[in-house]
Amino acid sequence: MDPTEVPPPLALVDVTKSFGSVRALRGLSLELRAGEIHALVGENGAGKSTLVKTIAGVHRPDGGQLLVDGRPTGFAAPVDAQNAGIAVIYQEPTLFPDLSVAENIFVGRQPRTRWATIDRRRMRHETEGVFSRLGVRMDPDRPARGLSIADQQLVEIAKALTRQARVLVMDEPTAALSGVEAERLFTVARTLRDSGAALLFISHRFDEVFSLCDRITVVRDGAFVSCDPTSELDVDTVVRRMVGREVTSLYPKEEAEHGETVLEVEGLTRDGVFADVSFSVRAGEIVALAGLVGAGRSEVIRAVFGVDRYDAGSVRVQGRELAGGRPKAAMAAGIALVPEDRRQQGLVMESSIERNATATRRRPLSRLGLLRPSAERASAEEWGERLNLKFGRLDDSVSTLSGGNQQKVVLAKWLSTEPRVLFVDEPTRGIDVGTKAEVHRLLSGLAGRGLAIVMVSSELPEVLGMADRVLVMHEGRVTAELDRAEADEESVMYAATGQRPSEAV
Repeated sequence: MDPTEVPPPLALVDVTKSFGSVRALRGLSLELRAGEIHALVGENGAGKSTLVKTIAGVHRPDGGQLLVDGRPTGFAAPVDAQNAGIAVIYQEPTLFPDLSVAENIFVGRQPRTRWATIDRRRMRHETEGVFSRLGVRMDPDRPARGLSIADQQLVEIAKALTRQARVLVMDEPTAALSGVEAERLFTVARTLRDSGAALLFISHRFDEVFSLCDRITVVRDGAFVSCDPTSELDVDTVVRRMVGREVTSLYPKEEAEHGETVLEVEGLTRDGVFADVSFSVRAGEIVALAGLVGAGRSEVIRAVFGVDRYDAGSVRVQGRELAGGRPKAAMAAGIALVPEDRRQQGLVMESSIERNATATRRRPLSRLGLLRPSAERASAEEWGERLNLKFGRLDDSVSTLSGGNQQKVVLAKWLSTEPRVLFVDEPTRGIDVGTKAEVHRLLSGLAGRGLAIVMVSSELPEVLGMADRVLVMHEGRVTAELDRAEADEESVMYAATGQRPSEAV
């Protein structure tokens, strides 16, 4: 290193970390420079989470070095990383809901008056100052309860800055944000970069990575693959390095013969949520529900499945009317629902892989009312093989799996019921590009075998790449129905914002 060159605030050199026989990090090196936003990309299971926890002081590396300002450093606990000026902003922050914004920012280190009481005026003043630096407005006295995920993340960033953090790690920060919220976060990130902070940005969304980040580091199987300026890369190159192979098609949509109408939804209305929603789906067809966050897409499929009640309208499966508000009736009619939030609604995280994969088939796998372990294991093994599930042992907790493999377990749970209609809500959210291609190939293959599929997705390329028809929703109503040949980004976005092309600014 040039003696006049300032060392980076944080660097990892040949870091290794193993959990039993599993090598999570294999001599991985990374350098975070001041005044730079650095992207870290890789498939699920590539070691990104382990790397973040090592930086945060949660894990101690087995080998290699962490350098802070060029000096070897060891973190025995997260507080050591915080004291070194390192902060991690997680996807879903954990605040104290009954404390105010200012109290959350200074929790455990409240400033004191000369009489040793908490100096609330100073807390409020410093909170206002840090939000002003970030270019956002937030009431310091507002309770944390009820804050959006986006606002909670800003509170965590403000907390980090009041601790004099110089390195900020953002781990999938936009996964639960709307487009407007994500753009506000990007503005804050650029402000931090321009003020001299070093940022590590982890995301599966390439549009964010390429528009926001200065350099991109690719990791695979716990090992360093490459690090290059963003301007010298393209998406295909990054994908190829991530998966170690060519991904021939991210959207492997096959032409499927469309059969009889399987699902008919007519005039479905839930007061204040959606109104007069009508559509049909044929065997072998993939119909996408597109629209902006809050348009009512997820609410419609939850109502069709019976999770939520509706106030008017009807649902028919193969011509037979389905009783509303009864998920068991929907399952008996051949409907399956893969929910948006797989961790909260699709899986029992503390339960085993095999127990989750067979959760919808307790009766067929039982004898005299008792679940047969051998039958449960055989069913889980069959679906694990069919879906190319990557796991250690079937009796491992499902929480040990990567996000993409957790999604496969949810799919296994529902596909094992042999449904006629499959609802999939955000089927590839938070999973890596290689697994996305696998899920897309699976959905295309299922349609080819005659399954009727309704897909809710906020990723426009996914909608355009996979759907035979696109239904666009805006403020609870269907504003357009587009065939595959006529659907493009422009026509979908006009309908999603309630505009006609001539009305666009």
